[in-house]
Amino acid sequence: MASTQPAPDGTVPVATELLIRFRRLLGDDGVLAAEDELIVYECDGYVVEKKAPDVVLFPTTTEQVSEIVRTCNEFDVPFVPRGAGTSLAGGCLPVGGGVMISLTRMKSILEVNLQDRYAVVQPGLVNLHLTRHLAGTGFHYAPDPSSQGACTIGGNVATNSGGPHTLKYGVTVNHVLGLEVVMPDGQVVEFGGVAEGLAGYDLVGLFVGSEGTFGICTQVTVRLTRDPDAYRTLLGIFETVGDATQAISQIIAAGIVPAALEMMDQGIIEAVEAAYGFGFPLDAAAVVLIEVDGLEVAVDDEAERIIRLCQEQGAREVRRAETEQQRALLWKCRKQAFGAIGRLSPSYCTQDGVVPRTKLPEILEFITDAGERHGVRIVNVFHAGDGNIHPILLFDERDEEQIARVFRASDEILGKCIDLGGSVTGEHGIGVEKLEFMERLFTEDDLDVMASVRMAFNPRGSCSPGKMLPTAGACGMEHIERSHPGKQAAS
Repeated sequence: MASTQPAPDGTVPVATELLIRFRRLLGDDGVLAAEDELIVYECDGYVVEKKAPDVVLFPTTTEQVSEIVRTCNEFDVPFVPRGAGTSLAGGCLPVGGGVMISLTRMKSILEVNLQDRYAVVQPGLVNLHLTRHLAGTGFHYAPDPSSQGACTIGGNVATNSGGPHTLKYGVTVNHVLGLEVVMPDGQVVEFGGVAEGLAGYDLVGLFVGSEGTFGICTQVTVRLTRDPDAYRTLLGIFETVGDATQAISQIIAAGIVPAALEMMDQGIIEAVEAAYGFGFPLDAAAVVLIEVDGLEVAVDDEAERIIRLCQEQGAREVRRAETEQQRALLWKCRKQAFGAIGRLSPSYCTQDGVVPRTKLPEILEFITDAGERHGVRIVNVFHAGDGNIHPILLFDERDEEQIARVFRASDEILGKCIDLGGSVTGEHGIGVEKLEFMERLFTEDDLDVMASVRMAFNPRGSCSPGKMLPTAGACGMEHIERSHPGKQAAS
């Protein structure tokens, strides 16, 4: 970044004046502009595409976010919001550079109302921190992404995140009652509210999952769910992946809707066992983590039915978590499975496809074949109950040839998900990673309608440009000087 001192004639470059304005608004502690600081923000969890922003800002209030957006509009500079950066599709990649608005300092729990079953939080609040805050109240916030210990509520809103327990309880959109949003022109608006079933268009449902392309969420009112009376947590151990997926289909077909139904293959089993020492059988082809919850009088019967169904489909063994400590460790293994991947590879790319549950054997066989064809090791851990697969492609990002093979294998896997009647994302979003698939998923008319909706919210395209829809992105501050060669220094 250039010096913040004006030239002798009293003019300053636009980028310099922006820094002056931002530092006046946020203080030096709220602005990062040095190259070695910005590199931290060059990508999210999707590490194969990188672009550093020109500046990173850390507002603490809605008013500051609004002023930042108004300033960016004044100078025709694109901007992108960012939470914890755990997203896996490049959703917070600053395409073309520009201003990144980090919401991590807006992390307060503003209100908890147990009688009306809602909480009001800021977008930078870590998902797990809300869970811990509610412990002992008899209520919880149901969406629980695997990155729950790091991801933020605002990021969950952006991508409509799921999680293991959303099979029964629903994804993020099912638990958001209201939003406070800074629109792309800087105006602050409210969608929804604390009451259920408000009249009018469901703008909350429209905004959730918009990946930052409709505006910047600065406050979220979430629905709280009563804790179940009892849990039963099971681990089915299978000799083949096919047996495991058949058991999953039979459980759902029997009319049982577990709270969670998760599958890990042998590669993941090896990694999590080395990391956490739970006692997973290393010779098993797959394990299925199953949890049922509800009334104490009902969960034992449901668990027994599931055990019988697993045994009928060839389960070698079905274990029960006998204590809360065993249950907690089992869930730790599942939710931190991605962290254990570092034992297998220096880099990885996680895909996020969806297929009908009955197609799980077919897509898993295809994933194995794709890995063999392209010389890429692939391991699997996913939300099996709703067909949301997460094949993890292992590689070394220092090797461009490996990256190319990962891209080819990924494209084939996601294309096969479409062919099987599914989608290329269940919860990670489109971001920049999957733009090319939008024209395969949707008709031209569908995409035109989506573009029209985005235009209604974001007419200048300055908020999160180059995301979700296959259109050109905007440029960053390094190009602004061409149209704004100089501007009088602010007083």
